[in-house]
Amino acid sequence: MKATFGGGCFWCTEIIFLNTEGINSVLPGYMGGKRENPTYEQVCSGATSHVEVVHLDFDETKVSFEDLLAIFFKTHDPTTLNRQGEDVGTQYRSVVFYHNTAQKEQTENFIKGLAEAKVYDDPIVTAVEEAVTFWPAEDYHVNYFNRNPENPFCSAVIAPKLTKYLKTFQK
Repeated sequence: MKATFGGGCFWCTEIIFLNTEGINSVLPGYMGGKRENPTYEQVCSGATSHVEVVHLDFDETKVSFEDLLAIFFKTHDPTTLNRQGEDVGTQYRSVVFYHNTAQKEQTENFIKGLAEAKVYDDPIVTAVEEAVTFWPAEDYHVNYFNRNPENPFCSAVIAPKLTKYLKTFQK
């Protein structure tokens, strides 16, 4: 089964799902924009309307789509429009790209439940959009954190996020 999430920098989101049981593969890339086969530089310019996403293949017998939604909403801020931390622009917007009607309904109900429970102080701005063509990111983005742990962004931003995730979700 497929799932696609945009929740800021795809390096940050990729490492979370790489450490989730039931995930068969995680690919960083781009979705939702106007240009065919966009490059990282084009997407970062904000001119393509693409979002940095992670495209997942997962085993429903080990992890449910709702579990993935819980992880997604717990590991980024769904209340900031076009921003995650210091990353600003439409390419960092919060979005769930659904691959079927069931995913759309589950996502809408999940967001509604979070709003009703007042989990966040501010309104959730996460978009729910139909999945369109997924464009894989350049090879150097794949498994970025594990291949570049000495990178200052990795050690200052991604490592603490991963540590918090592992403490929260892994038993």
